[in-house]
Amino acid sequence: MTVFHPAPRFTRIEGLKDTLSRALGDHLIRAHEEHGELMLTVRRGSIEDALRTLRDDHAYQQLMEIAGVDYPGRPERFEVVYMLLSLTTNSRIMVKVTTSEEMPVPTVTTLWPNAGWLEREVFDMFGVLFDGNTDLRRILTDYGFEGHPFRKDFPLTGYQELRYSEDEKRVVYEPVDLPQDLRQFDFLSPWEGADYVLPGDEKAEVPPVDEVKTTDSTQDTGAGKKTDEKAAEHVAPAKLRSGIAGQGDGEPAPVDSDIDEPGAPDPTEDRLDQPARENTAKDTDGATEVEKEERDT
Repeated sequence: MTVFHPAPRFTRIEGLKDTLSRALGDHLIRAHEEHGELMLTVRRGSIEDALRTLRDDHAYQQLMEIAGVDYPGRPERFEVVYMLLSLTTNSRIMVKVTTSEEMPVPTVTTLWPNAGWLEREVFDMFGVLFDGNTDLRRILTDYGFEGHPFRKDFPLTGYQELRYSEDEKRVVYEPVDLPQDLRQFDFLSPWEGADYVLPGDEKAEVPPVDEVKTTDSTQDTGAGKKTDEKAAEHVAPAKLRSGIAGQGDGEPAPVDSDIDEPGAPDPTEDRLDQPARENTAKDTDGATEVEKEERDT
């Protein structure tokens, strides 16, 4: 029996690299396969033409996402990644360009209207400029926000944050002050240990002292038999209960102050002026009284 599925099969990645590389021609810088996906790096100025070719000639109809990546050590530190989907062949590819802080990337809002929102997000988070986007405003942070949060050189303090104050019942601006400093993680195995000196371990490199300082007699430290006897005067003797030392061992010795301390109050039931308690319980005979047969037995 033949079963028909409404969704098309996945396009095999074999051969797709050569096909799209020939189609892009001089627009392409590099094409490689990674993690079962095809990635195409194109020239920054040719991004609009390259994506139009993929959309019109190879049925990559939808722009699913635009993402930013920051590599501070590179001359062109930012990568802008375009993720495309072909509804006809159920195939996904990634196209990316590189850029710097000052160099704008041509907009692709001429190809997909949703690119306007996606480019605004990359601009807001990374600071990448898009030439031709007529509405390049912040979209996730406040319009008065300074800096770009996803840049890896973004400081943790020194900028303003926007929040609602319960005390003032309004929105306020305050300097950003995070309790935790920026930490660098090396992701090394804890079992193998780090290949550098951890903070605090530099103290272990201090050479030992030449001669250990000791005391020749108890007089140098204030200890001894007389000191122990004097200290015992301020401690109550042990309380023995059935031959076992009970609580109170080591407690301060009682001191007679010659002052009559007030005693404990009389129980409430013994006070003559206390009115009798009223019985307000109802219908509880069955729950509190035993059966007649049980009483007789």
